[in-house]
Amino acid sequence: MSSKFDTLKQDVQEIIDLMAAKQYIDANYKLLDAAEYLDELLDHSEADEDLIEISKYQVLLNQLQQKISTAIK
Repeated sequence: MSSKFDTLKQDVQEIIDLMAAKQYIDANYKLLDAAEYLDELLDHSEADEDLIEISKYQVLLNQLQQKISTAIK
C-alpha cells in the first residue's frame, strides 16, 4: 500500500512548501497533478484500506485547494 501513496505524500509536502513560500500558482499546478494521480489511484483501487487512504487525501487536497484559491484572489 505505501509505495503508491509515497508519491502522493511527497506531492502534498511539496504543495505545502510552495504555499509556505507564497508560490500559490505553482502550488496550484502541483495540486492539480496530485489530484489527477489520486483519481488514477481511485480508478484502480479496490481494497478498503486503499479507499480509506484515498479519501483522506481527497479531503486534504480539497482543503489545500481552498487555501490556495483564497490566497490567489
